[in-house]
Formats: sequence, structure tokens, C-alpha cells
Amino acid sequence: MNPITKKGHHYRITVEEFDSQKESKTLQIEFQDREDLFHLVEVLKKGSELPADEATRLGLALRLLGPVMMQKRKHPLFLDFMPHFKVFMQNLKSKMKASVQGDH
Repeated sequence: MNPITKKGHHYRITVEEFDSQKESKTLQIEFQDREDLFHLVEVLKKGSELPADEATRLGLALRLLGPVMMQKRKHPLFLDFMPHFKVFMQNLKSKMKASVQGDH
């Protein structure tokens, strides 16, 4: 795992499997990000027209996947997907920007 530095925002995400019929499992990761994840999720909740829980999941997914893909963009796992992800992100950003500007 990368050491946490003083730059950006620091996060810890815990995922717990909830099944009363078996022992629960937990995953936990710590990471830093240049983006304010809470702000991003709020913007997505307001501007994406997705239900709040889906907007939250989308925000988390994008900030977990995006930086890894950018850092490893030449990795064979990401080569085919990267151009599509870039177009998706540009489209998402323009829609969210238009939505936020429409609120003012």
C-alpha cells in the first residue's frame, strides 16, 4: 500500500459483508485522493438524476478506479477501456458542470 502523505484528502473505506447466516467478512482500504469525495458525491446526487445511493456508489467507484487507471494506463488490463473511460468522464464532468451552473 502507498504511504499516506499530507497532500490531498485521506480516506478509509470499510466494506462489511452482511449476512446473518454466516460469519461476516470485512475489507478495508486507506488511500488519498486529490478530489474531495464527499463534494463529488453531493454533486452527483444533485446532478446525475440517479437515486442517492446509486450516485454515492458511482462517486466511490469513479474515485477508486480512475486514479488506478490513470497511473497504470499502459497496463494491458486498461488499454482497451481507457479511451471509453476518458470519454465517459468528460461527458460526466460537462453534465455535472451544467447541472451545478443551472442551480445558481
